[in-house]
Amino acid sequence: MKHFAALIQSLEISNKTNDKIDAIVEYLKIAPDDDKLWLIALFTGRRPKRPVKSTLIREWALELSGLPEWLFLECYSNVGDLGETISLVLPPPKHHTEKTISQWMRELLELGTKTDEEKKTYVLEAWNGLDYSQRFIFNKLIGGGFRIGVSYKLLVNALSKFSGIDESKMMHSIMGKWDPLETEFAELIGGSHVNADNSKPYPFCLAYPIDKPVEELGNPEDWQAEWKWDGIRGQIIKRNDEFFVWSRGEELVTEQFPELELLAPHLPDGTVIDGEILAVKDGQVLNFNQLQKD
Repeated sequence: MKHFAALIQSLEISNKTNDKIDAIVEYLKIAPDDDKLWLIALFTGRRPKRPVKSTLIREWALELSGLPEWLFLECYSNVGDLGETISLVLPPPKHHTEKTISQWMRELLELGTKTDEEKKTYVLEAWNGLDYSQRFIFNKLIGGGFRIGVSYKLLVNALSKFSGIDESKMMHSIMGKWDPLETEFAELIGGSHVNADNSKPYPFCLAYPIDKPVEELGNPEDWQAEWKWDGIRGQIIKRNDEFFVWSRGEELVTEQFPELELLAPHLPDGTVIDGEILAVKDGQVLNFNQLQKD
């Protein structure tokens, strides 16, 4: 956990893309393969369900810290994050627990089936063996709200730099459904698990901030610009006379947009269209909220 916590700290204090990529690469050099898999899983939103309710975590933190509830709530109000607040108000650890991030994740997955009393015993024991930075990571994992400022593209670039595998191939490799408990790291980044099903989308053409001055991008005639519409990024795919619509979150949403299926007879086999799904009426693009309606 200490190496993973150090990585998270490095990513949070740096605002330079290359520094973040280098930090991830250095972690990948020393982490066991199981931990590498969980890094990819957590950074791409594959978080397990929350094993413990936030109300219970707060209750146990109050009990262990000895703080009155009003003071804890005041701290929470100023910090703005429950996991960080708990990390700050807990007493110093009484011993040192050294586990890998994959060990912690396996235990948290099993914790969901335990009784509240068993969960309490486990959480308090964990808090007593972790320093502030590791407690913070543990609290984010157990609370189901793990988020980090690393884009999909940045992660892909780091994995590509570490492995030497082409970025476009790497992006396709880590897409789709895969389980860190049932996948080998080398197989994942090598793409051997990729489902060859006709419905699978290509990596999405998403917008990313540039990390260099506009003047250094070269001749404007060599570039194409796309308007940032207020819609849902999606891909329309037609292969072997089957029609699919995917969202950027890798969800199959064909049934949610039956209007798009009207295109199917007019598209040749092998067509893939990446673009923005919009709600339009009388020639006007409607608010994003219109897309959320049944």
